[in-house]
Amino acid sequence: MRGFAGFPAGKGPVTPLPSLFFSELLPVIDDLAELKITLHCFWLLHQKKGEIRYVTRRELADDDLLLDSLRATGHPPQQALDDGLERAVARGTLLHVIAHDGDKEEHCYLMNTARGREIVHRLQRGELRLPEMEPEVRLEVQRPNIFVLYEQNIGLLQPLLVDELREAEQTYPPEWIEEAFHIAVENNVRRWSYVRRILERWAAEGKSDETGRRGSEANRKRYIRGEYGEYIKH
Repeated sequence: MRGFAGFPAGKGPVTPLPSLFFSELLPVIDDLAELKITLHCFWLLHQKKGEIRYVTRRELADDDLLLDSLRATGHPPQQALDDGLERAVARGTLLHVIAHDGDKEEHCYLMNTARGREIVHRLQRGELRLPEMEPEVRLEVQRPNIFVLYEQNIGLLQPLLVDELREAEQTYPPEWIEEAFHIAVENNVRRWSYVRRILERWAAEGKSDETGRRGSEANRKRYIRGEYGEYIKH
């Protein structure tokens, strides 16, 4: 184990972390690569300047400090980097935007803050463009695949569910799948059968922005007392 000599005297540079990181995010992160990459992105983004702050996958892949840190995961650093990034996106910590320039791709990551979400929406509407990117670059907001969402929110993926999950990913919009998983977590019903029923109901009855809105007490009660009540322990 490598030792640490301690922080030096005097006032040095600091990287601020929101209190919610410690109270809500840190307790649920269970993967070392995800934790290291999340903290590293906070540090890198704090050092950047300008209206739009993001890090690229290429920038992270060339970061010797981060790669050396990721060796502690027991996996090859580049593999740990991709896995940790995918988990952070699935968790909702990072926002993932892909810039397409012909046959080239640049994977960009923003922190999922109110400002970060606003920037992504404006990028999608064409009101902004990423710095250092050509005007003709096409942007795509990348969402985590259903297998990552399952393991992140429910648990270890069982082989018997692979085909069913793959079919669901091809059937429902990715934003529906993400929101259904989030509803399951909010209601503490971490079962695929519950997520599937939500998706099936939206497909049968339609899903407006109002009914799909997360976080409201009315919406929570709807899933607890309604059709899905049998899945929830009161």
